[in-house]
Amino acid sequence: MSHLSRDSSKLISRLRRIKGQVEGVERALEADADCGEVLRQIASIRGAITGLTSQVIEEHVRNHVVGATTASERERGAAEMLDVLKAYMK
Repeated sequence: MSHLSRDSSKLISRLRRIKGQVEGVERALEADADCGEVLRQIASIRGAITGLTSQVIEEHVRNHVVGATTASERERGAAEMLDVLKAYMK
């Protein structure tokens, strides 16, 4: 996915923020924090993961389906996307 390399610093920054959020949940659990606060942190992580997933899906569709140069590349890009969506929806 060479097209992701253009935005890799943004994606890595998002991922590092998510990592920090996960570590925050770990610290909260270790400190026996209120379950409501832990749930809010988990919901925040879920939203961040959804945003990251959405961004990568969009790039994949734009570059490997819409922007494919041949029909076989387009079919392969669509098949990859469908496989990922099936796994994501489980």
